[in-house]
Amino acid sequence: MKGYAIGIDYGTNSCRSLLVDLSDGRELGSKVFPYPSGEAGILTDPADPNVARQNPQDYIDGLVDTITGAISQAKAADSNFNVEKVVGIGVDTTGSTVIPVDASGTPLALDKKFQGNLNAHVWLWKDHTAHAEAAAITEKAAELRPEYLAKCGGTYSSEWWWSKIWRLQKIDPEVFVAAHSFVEHCDYIPALLTGNTDPGALKRGVCSAGHKAMYNAGWGGLPDKEFLTKLDPALADLRDRLFDVAVPANQLAGGLTEKWASKLGLKPGTAVAVGAFDAHMGAVGAGIKEGTLVKILGTSTCDCMVTPNKRELPDIPGLCGIVDGSILPGYYGLEAGQSAVGDIFLWFVNNFVPDSYGETIDEKFANMEAKLAAMKPGATGLLALDWNNGNRTILVDVQLSGLILGQTLHTEAHEIYRALIEATAFGALTIIKRIEDYGVPVNEVINTGGLAVKNETLMQIYADILGKPLKVSASEQTCALGAALFGAAASGRLTLEDAQAKCCQVRERVYEPISENQVIYERLYALYRTLHDAFGTSGWDGRLDRVMKDLIAIRAETRLSS
Repeated sequence: MKGYAIGIDYGTNSCRSLLVDLSDGRELGSKVFPYPSGEAGILTDPADPNVARQNPQDYIDGLVDTITGAISQAKAADSNFNVEKVVGIGVDTTGSTVIPVDASGTPLALDKKFQGNLNAHVWLWKDHTAHAEAAAITEKAAELRPEYLAKCGGTYSSEWWWSKIWRLQKIDPEVFVAAHSFVEHCDYIPALLTGNTDPGALKRGVCSAGHKAMYNAGWGGLPDKEFLTKLDPALADLRDRLFDVAVPANQLAGGLTEKWASKLGLKPGTAVAVGAFDAHMGAVGAGIKEGTLVKILGTSTCDCMVTPNKRELPDIPGLCGIVDGSILPGYYGLEAGQSAVGDIFLWFVNNFVPDSYGETIDEKFANMEAKLAAMKPGATGLLALDWNNGNRTILVDVQLSGLILGQTLHTEAHEIYRALIEATAFGALTIIKRIEDYGVPVNEVINTGGLAVKNETLMQIYADILGKPLKVSASEQTCALGAALFGAAASGRLTLEDAQAKCCQVRERVYEPISENQVIYERLYALYRTLHDAFGTSGWDGRLDRVMKDLIAIRAETRLSS
């Protein structure tokens, strides 16, 4: 089949499009739109660092700019390109990114009355103001509905749907009352494109509903009104204005309206797929299959796996969710992740790396990488915890913070950088061990995101620590690619599996673990787990008195063998 599909990837700071040739995966056009509002697209509050909101108008403007830009590029790149052969559009977004809407499904922030009110804007995934509400939800669910928690790792998060809505109800009743309903960002964009923004009728994706809103068909969809009443009667009342059914992203949200077809330069009726989260569609764009963990390495990370839904799967404590159909239809989707990875490195270089490493951020990173690449594992004598933005998996605790241990008067910036890289890899290994402990084997890891492409030293460190072969997706835009493949599948012209087979590829280089490095990292990981459990769990009763001394011993052994 000769045809094309468009994927729209809404990130934290910008959105991008990708126009794909479905016959071979060629990427013919792509356009990035940085969100103009706030600081790098995020509306913040100087009085509260946990606030992170967005302007929904940025989403709408970005939709037009990126799609028309990609179409223009495709026309220039391929004389045979024809917009009539664009069969589908897919959309991925961050999440849980919650939009308060009126009865017509229009975001409240687009109403002049609320334009200046941060609480009426979009509550971005990284807004952590609802940590108290999340703790209360966890406590009440543990008491009354433990099955709710069992499917989301045992702890409800401040990043998620009900926490944010309840927080809004507490701090700004006027906005809460004005909001007839709430819609995930990934559900709003397909609804907008298809002309069906009615909160009670638009198609809701099981990806967002299952992973963030405690939706499960096994207990009738969303949490029941009796449980919600125990939290707050206002939440129980809201449930009637939400939804009862959520579906996988290969299903059709509807056809592109004439209005939006005219704006975008596409044909009316073009298939628009149900939306999903960026990492889940990115996993599909990277070629996820059974036994493959897809790691999206960026400012934060998201780890995705699938296992057949006909196979019995135990609940896995600490995971962000186990949801039927959230990644691939017919499979349980498993999600885990780390709240900060690239963000930790950027924080470090922006605040602590001296100009002797370079004048620009890029120069500093490059020079630090060159220095640490020549070092052996353990040579720094340092150990860090990767919790600068809290812990998403497996502890699910936003109130944890970062730590760097083992510094001396001789410690240099590139050594700390290496320790931070190792810490994020140890965090990744902790996630893999938890998944494998519950009977889901991880045979290989496919990586995607900027860090996977740009930092070879980081990738080798990860391979040595994880003890798995690491592959890198050929596409630098796997989220948008996955969205495009869902758009194609929703058109009915080909299956999702066929689209993956034609379009998903990995790069030639595979990072294989180095056995002598693995031996050292196993010792360092044991120390990491000591710190992890000591600071992150309530039942730990071990000792810390040997950690510093063991780090010094490993450092001495490593340097002596150099």
